[in-house]
Amino acid sequence: MAVSGICAAMERYKPSAAMVAVQCLFVVSTLWVKAALGYGMNPVVFVVYRQAIATIFLAPITIVANRTRLKEMRLGVTGFSLVFVGSLIGVTGSSNLFYEGLHLGSSSMATAMINLIPAITFLMAAAIGQERVNIREVASIAKIFGTAICVGGAITMTFFKGSKLLMNYSLNDSFMLLYSLSSRRVVGALLLASGSACWSLWLIMQGSICKSYMDPLTLATWSAFLSTLQSAVLAFFVLSDWSAWKINSLFELSCYIFIGVTESGVNFSLQSWCISVRGPLYAAMFMPLSTVITTVLAAIFLHEELHVGSMIGAVGIILGLYVVLWGKAEDARNGVVQVQTKDLLKTGANMESQSQLDIENAVSTPFLGGTSDA
Repeated sequence: MAVSGICAAMERYKPSAAMVAVQCLFVVSTLWVKAALGYGMNPVVFVVYRQAIATIFLAPITIVANRTRLKEMRLGVTGFSLVFVGSLIGVTGSSNLFYEGLHLGSSSMATAMINLIPAITFLMAAAIGQERVNIREVASIAKIFGTAICVGGAITMTFFKGSKLLMNYSLNDSFMLLYSLSSRRVVGALLLASGSACWSLWLIMQGSICKSYMDPLTLATWSAFLSTLQSAVLAFFVLSDWSAWKINSLFELSCYIFIGVTESGVNFSLQSWCISVRGPLYAAMFMPLSTVITTVLAAIFLHEELHVGSMIGAVGIILGLYVVLWGKAEDARNGVVQVQTKDLLKTGANMESQSQLDIENAVSTPFLGGTSDA
């Protein structure tokens, strides 16, 4: 009886352990990339190599898994067009913006900005009628209020510095140190927010893409391949120095391999399994964990400075996220969530990750991921 009880407890906590592992892998990926960027790795080149490795990793797995139905892996004109545009926006666009923002900003800011995705997705979905909004209902008010808190937190984190944490400071300079608009940090924050917006737009597109092409593994492989080509073309026009393509160290090479494999393989599998047993909302609830872990580890290992404004903004974003998720949970209890919106939440939870970041993350609204990678 005791053994069976232990086994039952282990089974019950497996989804939690899986999602904690996903967040930890995303944090490691973000910190690893941030460190490599500090040593001179080009973010545009990184996206190309990352997606190429993801393609090499996913392609044989996809072929073996679909060896009895290889014809089904072919994309028609409509499917190819949708996947191409989805890759352009959700992978190429969001990844390049995310990693450039990470390069200019900080790793803690990057993981915090990923939590904006649920709020941005809600605004986009509401604008085109995919999200139900009724100001007479508490759930809708919560989603609107949570979105406003998320946006306010992002603005605070972007423009207000404040004094350093864990240090003595005077009352006069504690909260109102405003960053210069030319600051790398502000530009990085804006790029990160733009990357989150690209990912949110990709989430909106998933209804049509999934209707046209349903196999997630094959879809992930095609997306990785197309985003590799798209990112290579972008790099060709953006980069004038061909030396940027050179891999300068084993540390940089290991970064390409680790991110390509973990974001495309491990995280995708763990999140998909967790969603299948506990649902997308459960997976989304773990997203802010990456922000907390990243902030602590970045301060210890990368010596990133923590400021009052950054912490207030991060808390605001996380609080707003949970308010939005609570509103969606109320919608679900009342049976008013539309199918399209559920699909959005499902894919957004993957963003932490990546990812930023990869099209293979398929989780319904929360936001990476985020999340990254995206």
